[in-house]
Amino acid sequence: MTEFRYELLATDGKARLGRIHTAHGVIDTPAFMPVGTAATVKGMLPENVADTGAQILLGNTYHLMLRPGAERIARLGGLHKFMNWDKPILTDSGGYQVMSLSKLRKITEDGVTFKSHIDGRKFALSPERSMEIQHLLGSTITMAFDECTPFPATEQQAADSMRMSMRWAKRSKDAFVEREGYALYGIQQGSVFENLRRESSEKLAELDLPGHSVGGLAVGEGQQIMFDTLDFCVDMLPANKPRYLMGVGKPSDLVGAVMRGIDQFDCVLPTRSGRNAQAFTHRGTLNLKNGRHRDDDRPLDDQCNCPACTKYSRAYLHHLIKAGEILGAVLLTWHNLAYYQDLMRGMREAIAAGRMEQFARDFYAGQEGGDIDPVPIIED
Repeated sequence: MTEFRYELLATDGKARLGRIHTAHGVIDTPAFMPVGTAATVKGMLPENVADTGAQILLGNTYHLMLRPGAERIARLGGLHKFMNWDKPILTDSGGYQVMSLSKLRKITEDGVTFKSHIDGRKFALSPERSMEIQHLLGSTITMAFDECTPFPATEQQAADSMRMSMRWAKRSKDAFVEREGYALYGIQQGSVFENLRRESSEKLAELDLPGHSVGGLAVGEGQQIMFDTLDFCVDMLPANKPRYLMGVGKPSDLVGAVMRGIDQFDCVLPTRSGRNAQAFTHRGTLNLKNGRHRDDDRPLDDQCNCPACTKYSRAYLHHLIKAGEILGAVLLTWHNLAYYQDLMRGMREAIAAGRMEQFARDFYAGQEGGDIDPVPIIED
């Protein structure tokens, strides 16, 4: 069995090239984790997700505890076997859903009680129960149970929320079942307040956890405020452990956050956008519903090697979307996941070569340059 450890290979400014060793394999960082909320990355076979370059997936504690149930998944051999994914899996703690279910939940020091959004049944989630569920799932990386502080919040609201999350982090550690190659990550909170982020980091340092994440961002504050917060809060986390920015984000978010020292990301954006006719490309974001594509026999992105770009034209993808065909969502999801993994791979190579700043300049120039000129439309 491999011990869980982070290996720092190179730095370029604050950007870090690394490797996380786990019981289920190695994760090269910076890394993007596709989201498999309900034990599946929507529209994709697991082997196709791996083909894009993904080395780790994210599962959702809240959704899996409701359906099909953590105990059932455990009886069926654990989440890796259940969803046919033998690489690492990180599960979130349910803390984000605690925030998003504000009309259905009640928070106390003990934890959260809430009504299922599926059938209205009442459930309770505490640090201890969250650890139990993630253990039953067999998560490679378990997240401490926290309350994701909403934005905006007053400093007092952010302080109260953060301090409760830190008490919950201690209870999470006490309940976590230590196994070689598995890890529990703490979650730094404190909203946009530097003093609260520092206090949170100091509390987490006392727990000596194998990894840390930055929580409470990408909740409506906007990119610039997120970057301003990352400018001070990432450096508060240990340099010898992985740093994970939760729920982020757009391609430009990833580039900016890597340059501020983040190692891991997750976001539903590439898959959700793919299902809604949006494609991320080296020339920016494209809407395949747009009629400009209907006579265009060129590839979606000539720098991408995914099936959507190498086997099909923009005109065909546009047709699939307009016709409501499932294949359209599948191909655009596949492309977006491949684009995100290509972006992460490009940043890893740039950090290794000491040219991350040039990579970022080229990336932003490409995004701002816009799409290729349209072809003339032939009216039937």
